[in-house]
Amino acid sequence: MPDAPFDCAAARADVLARIARAARAAGREPADVTLVAVSKQQPWEPVAQVLAAGQTIFGENRVQEVQGRWTDHRDGVELRLIGPLQTNKAKDAVAFFDVIETLDRERLAKALADEIQAQGKALRLYVQVNTGEEPQKAGALPDAADAFIALCRATYGLEIEGLMCIPPADEPPGPHFALLAKIAARNGLSRLSMGMSGDFETAVRFGATSVRVGSALFGARAPGIRL
Repeated sequence: MPDAPFDCAAARADVLARIARAARAAGREPADVTLVAVSKQQPWEPVAQVLAAGQTIFGENRVQEVQGRWTDHRDGVELRLIGPLQTNKAKDAVAFFDVIETLDRERLAKALADEIQAQGKALRLYVQVNTGEEPQKAGALPDAADAFIALCRATYGLEIEGLMCIPPADEPPGPHFALLAKIAARNGLSRLSMGMSGDFETAVRFGATSVRVGSALFGARAPGIRL
């Protein structure tokens, strides 16, 4: 007998309940934590199920993919870029996304500043911090994050909303979430995008204001893909 299809709407309800429990356990309000549904590389059918269940905030990692997927479904939807951004894609990214969470280097800061001015768009920006200092991973290094945030603000006039991180897969995430929160606090930032399917409850305990959840919403993916 074939397995029953994965119920994305029920999965979303479960994730929201888990977020609420983690928030209350940490003395926080559940409404203070935003669920970002990581729809990258998903077929449209499960994404449509989650959308129909009331989800309005989605995370994508490729400009071309998001244009093809969301052009006809933009009404009432907030789109966040959660993957690395090439400077030559800055124009399209600024035009299509509401939030970019992966600002991590000066060239990209300049490109985004130029496009924000040219397009007259109020774009929300997060600086990605490579808390594990992994050479294969994007993000400003922790000891350079303060200077980079200051550069974004003073030199390019960018308003930074918060910070984002992706902890190393083989390390406990808590210390990385704590480090991100510490960097945010000393830079006057209150928004923290951290936590994925396997660790979002821990992230909520450490102050996450948004969690990026994929496989817990859409079903298991291939080994090695963390969502």
